[in-house]
Amino acid sequence: VDLKECLQSAEFISSTDGNFKVLEDGSVYTTSALSLSAEKKTFTILLKDIQEQVQKKIHVDLVEEEKKTPNTRHARDTVLKRTKRRWGPIPSVMIENSLGPFPLQIQQVQSDTAQNYTIYYSASGPGIDQDPKGLFYIERETGNIFATRAVDREQYPSFQIICFATTPDGYSPEVPLVHTIRIEDDNDNAPYFTQDLFEFCVPENSRPGVVVGKVIAEDRDEPYTLHTTLKYRLVSQMPPITPAFSLHGDTGVISVLLPQLDRELVPSYTLLVEVRDMAGQPFGLCTTGTVVIKIEDTNDNAPSFKQLQYETRVEENRVNVEILRVSVVDLDEPGSPGSGAVYEIIRGNDDQAFEITTDKNTNEGILCVVKGLDYETAKQRVLVIGVNNEAPYLLAPHSQQLSQSTSSVTVHVLDMDEGPVFKPCLLRLDVKECEGIGTPIGKYVAEDPETGNSEGIRYRIPPGQCNWINIDDRSGEVRTVRVLDRDIGEMRRGQCNVTVLAIDRNGKTGTGTIQVCIVPGNKNFPRITQTDYIMCRDRKPICLTAQDGDEAPYSAPFVYRITDRNLASMWKLTPHDDNSWYLSPKGDIPYGIYEIPVSVIDNGGKIGENTVRVNLCDCVTPTECDGRTRQLSGGNVTLGLWAILAMILGSLLLLLILITICGCCGAGVMHRQVTDDCANHNLIISNTEAPGEEVMDHNIIPLQNTGDQGGYGVKTGEQQTFEMVKGRGHTLESVKGGGHQTLGSVKEGGGQPMMDTCRYSYSEWHNFTHPRLGEKVHLCRQDEEQKHSEDYLLSYNYEGKGSLAGSVGCCSDQHEEEALDFLDQLEPKFRTLAETCIKR
Repeated sequence: VDLKECLQSAEFISSTDGNFKVLEDGSVYTTSALSLSAEKKTFTILLKDIQEQVQKKIHVDLVEEEKKTPNTRHARDTVLKRTKRRWGPIPSVMIENSLGPFPLQIQQVQSDTAQNYTIYYSASGPGIDQDPKGLFYIERETGNIFATRAVDREQYPSFQIICFATTPDGYSPEVPLVHTIRIEDDNDNAPYFTQDLFEFCVPENSRPGVVVGKVIAEDRDEPYTLHTTLKYRLVSQMPPITPAFSLHGDTGVISVLLPQLDRELVPSYTLLVEVRDMAGQPFGLCTTGTVVIKIEDTNDNAPSFKQLQYETRVEENRVNVEILRVSVVDLDEPGSPGSGAVYEIIRGNDDQAFEITTDKNTNEGILCVVKGLDYETAKQRVLVIGVNNEAPYLLAPHSQQLSQSTSSVTVHVLDMDEGPVFKPCLLRLDVKECEGIGTPIGKYVAEDPETGNSEGIRYRIPPGQCNWINIDDRSGEVRTVRVLDRDIGEMRRGQCNVTVLAIDRNGKTGTGTIQVCIVPGNKNFPRITQTDYIMCRDRKPICLTAQDGDEAPYSAPFVYRITDRNLASMWKLTPHDDNSWYLSPKGDIPYGIYEIPVSVIDNGGKIGENTVRVNLCDCVTPTECDGRTRQLSGGNVTLGLWAILAMILGSLLLLLILITICGCCGAGVMHRQVTDDCANHNLIISNTEAPGEEVMDHNIIPLQNTGDQGGYGVKTGEQQTFEMVKGRGHTLESVKGGGHQTLGSVKEGGGQPMMDTCRYSYSEWHNFTHPRLGEKVHLCRQDEEQKHSEDYLLSYNYEGKGSLAGSVGCCSDQHEEEALDFLDQLEPKFRTLAETCIKR
């Protein structure tokens, strides 16, 4: 298929059928054996240009090749044709480098019908582009082929001659004849090695049979003949000692023969090898080559010290000074890991005062003092040092295991006049935070190494250091010069290193270091970070979080307590984590502002007193609270001005109802006899606003007869009871006077009944008021869906934000809404209550 004609810049070529593969030149190949079950097979070649985002398709229909059925005749129609025998002599052979005589006859070709012959030839093999003109010719009359000179088979392995036969008049009755002349090989080339010098390496002490290397030879004669069948032979070995290697005659592989190859004895071997053709026959041609085998070093010789004992001297207190060099003997190859010495101190260096290293140039061990030695402590030190090699020791087959070579070194310490020495050289002093100035925190003294005491030594702190402490120049007592507080300036890091000088009588000095560490104390009270909160009607707990400027263990975890018992009965605290507790109310408490004293105790027992101000507001979100909330102080509820006015209006409204009922009874009752159904009581004033199930039938209760006069019995008193519901169930009772009242007149100062003041009988009064009161009570006991509610007052339990009015009943002595204009001037939330009553 022509891919470039379809898409010139195709980068991706694929086939939809896995049985076919398409190459870049458009060639289509089958990937497996394919059997066409139908007449044709269809697949698609996809071409894609990834950069240009172009895609092309080529649809290919593979049609089964039509088989041509030859025209067959009946068996009886078969015609036998006679064909002429072709002229075709057998291939000819010519010996390579033939000695002649030349021209040398090679072959004769003849035709029955032709008399003239012509030859064209071509050579095959190396250099076939060179035309060997004049090498062969043919006689025109006889057809004899002759060679004019000798031929090299390596140059021309064979020739193909095309012969033509013609008649005298130029007609060619025969098909041209291709005649092959093969040049038979002659063993005229000796074998040769591919390298002038073969070099191999083998580790010493290698086992017999280990392959060292392989020599390779080649022969230019005809392959797979005796002329190219080669044999290898080891001719000689230098040095001429016990043969150490063997040579395989057919493969040329060299292997270890001697089990004791010692590099220290013979570092290398030189081998002379021979290769011969004709399968190694004496008359075959041969060539020799050289092989050098180098013996690689292994660590089969342990190092040993040249001396078993050494002595040296060093002054006391000298540091980083070389005191001795030691050397070893190692027979392994110099500079190799097998001869590189590694020294170590085996004994006598418990205080790590000495160190030994290796000089890479000389392989010597360098012994140094890295810590000052004290003559007064030890006048001499004895060290035992050992040596190993960098490479691990390999035991040779003929050798025995050797122990590590060691040597002893005696170091004499020379006495020197030295200055005072602090013991210890670094003294740590812990100071409690906020300790007073001049507080003794410790003592730091030095000793004279010569005398072993502190007499005559003076102490001083050089300037330029943190000014936290001072030291007494004679006693070495350390005191504070400042109040150390971890919250101030440079003291925040909590520690300071102070260098102290000790000076003896001779002016010799010694230095020591005092590390002053400020130990954190419990100096800060825990405090609550935020103390003002607003809590809405959802009463979501408040998270109180405390902070303490102290560090552990004088900070968290904190413990919270409410110190006021009254508020503790209304509020509770529950733990949240080490730093925070939750504050939440216990049950339904009134709205208002609460100032709750909370004490926070840290882990060190220090108590921080805090006051948390919580505005328990009748709101949905805290932003709705504008400060118009009821406050709680001392456990008493304080009512606002509007609440008091609402209470007075409610009382006046109830009093107006009672006066109206009394006016209806009138003075006519005074002139009537009291009937049998005149009751002692007309109404019972209840201190519960919510009507019960008994209100419809038992709201009006008659009194028992009190005398023979037939008048109304009156029980006087000075107490009236009013109830106002605030919040969620708390009641404020204002008590004035005592007892119950009837509809009759009552004197101010006594309890005598007025028998002639009742204008109506109980039956008449009951018939007039019962329908109205029953209707009012019935309506008040139903909700908006005309269902009886459990407590009709629940509809007005939530009066809205900022409502200052108390609860007002919905009952009235008249069905008409007379003298209710004052409701239009009340608060908006109270107007909502009025609209609800009118709706019902």
